[in-house]
Amino acid sequence: MVLVTGAAGFIGSHLVTRLRALGVQVHAVSRRPQRARHGEIWHMAHLSDAGATMRLFQSVRPSVLFHLAAEVTGSRGDDVVRATLESNVIGTVNVLAAARECGVKTVLTGSIEEPRPGNGHAPSSSAYAMSKWAATGYAQLYHRLWDLPVTVLRPSMVYGPAQPDTTKLVPYVTLCLLRGQRPRLTRGTKLADWIYVDDVVDAFVLAGESDKAVGHALDIGTGLKTPASEIVERLYRITGASTVPEFGTAPDRPHDITQVGDITPAADQLGWHPVTELDEGLRRTVDWYASQECHKESPA
Repeated sequence: MVLVTGAAGFIGSHLVTRLRALGVQVHAVSRRPQRARHGEIWHMAHLSDAGATMRLFQSVRPSVLFHLAAEVTGSRGDDVVRATLESNVIGTVNVLAAARECGVKTVLTGSIEEPRPGNGHAPSSSAYAMSKWAATGYAQLYHRLWDLPVTVLRPSMVYGPAQPDTTKLVPYVTLCLLRGQRPRLTRGTKLADWIYVDDVVDAFVLAGESDKAVGHALDIGTGLKTPASEIVERLYRITGASTVPEFGTAPDRPHDITQVGDITPAADQLGWHPVTELDEGLRRTVDWYASQECHKESPA
């Protein structure tokens, strides 16, 4: 039996679907009411509440926890500092404490934007990245001091079908092109490591099954750097858009640095490798959004 926090989110929802397909009994957690789609059992809880978190764990008694709940934002504003602190740090500490109390193996979601060997320990450039770095530090503390079996997976730039935040580059550009609109684009110079969501889910499943990665923090990406402009150009080709992208019509986000995963440790500890080529992943993503747009246009 497993517990998945953040199960209504992008990676979390794909993970729930995969686990149920594998025949795993899944208890899913969200801050808002949800409807079961694959036979999972839903719980509503705010993980920043220590008492509610402990009661949840004592009620479910999972053998494995996948902790994906987080306040996700790329904002550079100070208005998100408290929200990321409460959700990503305090919420994670509450989850770690409950997992330790109940003896639960834990797979924690970090971020490729944390200071880490792969980026030369570059300082965090957002409140989100700082909060995830702190959460990873607490996870490692719980492992060192109290032997909590915890693995941290740090996904890079994840894309794929059903991404709830349609302001992200891939869904935003895809939907604009499918609707005949011209997306507002930055210069597209940022280099990132783009990873298809199913490959990320593969890593989570392996981390939940294996003890080899316990105590480790592993990058989950492709190890390849691709500029945002190339992602846009590929989406234009895949959708068959007749226009050309107009880069520089939106401001660049400040303090962005190149983030690429060092995936050798994940291969060594989990036997994990990404398998989805970029064009194939983007094509699957476009096909999914196109099917959703067609469904909206179909008469009732």
